[in-house]
Amino acid sequence: MVFPCYYNAPLSYYSIIIESGEAPAVELYDHYSKQTYRNRCRILGANGVIDLVIPIIKNHGRKTLLKDVKIDYDSNWPNIHWQSIISSYSSAPFFEFFKEAYAEIYSKQFTFLADLNISLLAITLEQLQLARDIQKTKQFTGQDPDLDLSLAIHPKKVFSHRHFQVLSAPYYQVFSERHGFVSELSILDLLFNEGPNAASILKKSLKIKN
Repeated sequence: MVFPCYYNAPLSYYSIIIESGEAPAVELYDHYSKQTYRNRCRILGANGVIDLVIPIIKNHGRKTLLKDVKIDYDSNWPNIHWQSIISSYSSAPFFEFFKEAYAEIYSKQFTFLADLNISLLAITLEQLQLARDIQKTKQFTGQDPDLDLSLAIHPKKVFSHRHFQVLSAPYYQVFSERHGFVSELSILDLLFNEGPNAASILKKSLKIKN
């Protein structure tokens, strides 16, 4: 199954990976578009939802394939993102258990957005104990719009897919007493809060349509 190349993707993304039962193929030949999860993720902090956005080097007036999108390091965004993650999850039950693997990624400087996203995906699959080899597309797959996960899993749209329904099974969140349960956050939120229970919750968060 083909998955968009997302940055610390939301829970539905990983629920579908589990449901598929196969190695995810990451789409590298679609055109990059703004305001998607390709360069942003959502975490929950003391004051509510936080969008962490990776700045990219803009190619004005020209469409760019995802595989060719370069990261802009004019600002120290890796440190900003990591400090935001620490601030949000340092008191989460499993933050200490998982933090080193992610801290190492944020200490590196990746030229291409796809390389960063795939590195994070690989670490996350390992933490979820999913032995899946990540595949990379060799050309644009051109999926049916009703099946395209880049259209279904989008920060500005309600999840809608021909085969899947997101149920958003509730789980413990650090700031739930202040904000209530917030669904479809980054996978980091689930891992740091629930640890070994994460995969089980992901399975409960998705329903196959008849």
